[in-house]
Amino acid sequence: MQLHLKCILIATLYTAGCHENTGNSNNNTAETSSAVDNVQTETTSNGSAFKKEGTLAFIAKNGADTLRKIDIQLAKTDQQREDGLMFRKSMTDDQGMLFIFPDLEERSFWMKNTYISLDIIYINDKMEIVSIQKYATPLSEQGLPSFKKAQYVLEVNAGFSDKYHISYGDKIQYE
Repeated sequence: MQLHLKCILIATLYTAGCHENTGNSNNNTAETSSAVDNVQTETTSNGSAFKKEGTLAFIAKNGADTLRKIDIQLAKTDQQREDGLMFRKSMTDDQGMLFIFPDLEERSFWMKNTYISLDIIYINDKMEIVSIQKYATPLSEQGLPSFKKAQYVLEVNAGFSDKYHISYGDKIQYE
């Protein structure tokens, strides 16, 4: 699909979502239900609120040390992966979003409609970190490729990888 058609489609979907009447008189929050997985998600003035769906641990290359643990929200469906962290204005250092894909491929993410600067961590099917795109520029439409095949992608706050010494070859485990 051509880029301008994608932009029109995204704008239409966004506009439809903005005009949805939830019946909630509080302008700061509204609850919406996802038809795909029947999960309640809270929407705030900062975009979708974080919804803890699991925990993830970073394991050092040598396998002996746990470098850091965080809470994760999962993006398993096409729609969840497409939405990602768009329109969120903040996220804590102990939170992240794990994108789960059905196959192992080279991936590329962008920051369109994403207000938070992120580290984008690409992970292969063996749960090993294969590349990291650090300090991704908010709202940028520049592609941020994995350069290697990845089945999982983890988005965390920018600087997370440096702060907690997360690097290529480290592994993850999640529940």
